[in-house]
Amino acid sequence: MEYTRLGRSGLSVSRLVLGTMNFGSRTSEEDSHAIMDRAREHGVNFFDTANVYGAQQGEGITEAIIGRWFAQGGDRRDNTVLATKVYLPMGDGPNEKGLSALHIRRAVDASLKRLQTDYIDLYQMHHIDRATPWEEIWEAFSVLRQQGKVLYFGSSNFAGWHIAQAQEAARSRHFLGLVSEQSIYNLMSRWAELEVLPAARAYGVGVIPWSPLHGGVLSGVLRKQREGLAIRSGSGLWAAAFTEQREAVEAYEKLCAEIGEDPAHVGLAWLLAQDGVTGPIVGPGTVEQLDGTLRALQIRLDGDTLAKLDEIFPPPAPNGAKPAPEAYAW
Repeated sequence: MEYTRLGRSGLSVSRLVLGTMNFGSRTSEEDSHAIMDRAREHGVNFFDTANVYGAQQGEGITEAIIGRWFAQGGDRRDNTVLATKVYLPMGDGPNEKGLSALHIRRAVDASLKRLQTDYIDLYQMHHIDRATPWEEIWEAFSVLRQQGKVLYFGSSNFAGWHIAQAQEAARSRHFLGLVSEQSIYNLMSRWAELEVLPAARAYGVGVIPWSPLHGGVLSGVLRKQREGLAIRSGSGLWAAAFTEQREAVEAYEKLCAEIGEDPAHVGLAWLLAQDGVTGPIVGPGTVEQLDGTLRALQIRLDGDTLAKLDEIFPPPAPNGAKPAPEAYAW
């Protein structure tokens, strides 16, 4: 396993992040525990979850599954960098969502109880809260840090401007601020390159891409169709993207075949090669799928292959020749 620092922090995390969103919904608890055990064997020490995962509002099913895995003992908790999230509704009440100090306090205590641990390594805002001032958010987070309940803080689905707002507000309080941002980012969705990645690099925030294979579109869907294999739906994301960019997907799979690599592994390897990316979130449904993802760590895409990938899936910069923000600010 390869490791890197999480943003500008001193925390070392694996370059593949184990995503647990399907635990308790698509993946049984027994299989979820087996996947986490195998991840541990491979040296994957970075686990990502959220209080809303598990398909039933307010239940925190996925966190509870992870908590029962920790409870099995050994060095499971000590060797895991645990990341969870707060923001989305955990009930029908007006204060059971968002980033108010009240909801943050209640949500973190509930997550700690479900996870059967006394601290969270990385506590992430699942979304920007436009109704709550940064002074309130950072004050609530600083209390959690003082109490020892949370060590680091991150964001998810933030724009570049939101990252700047958060960091400047944290700076005014002499607080470390964000160390990570979880963003949708992959070959088919490169909008993060316009503002999110430049802002993250400028502020020392590590980027953790979610949906690294764009809902499975980059996993070799055409080959799977020919072979009669099941294709992941991606909750509608797959169908729309595949319809819109079928020719690009065909060219992508052809290029992968030419270099002798699985499309899913190439998609992950491309992300690992991007400046500022800590590691993509992989969400295996089986132990075998997890085993396969490790191949991405061994792939080194050369300049010619990277250029061809840019031709197939062009970067979003208006002028194309330079990375953002220089692409549109000369």
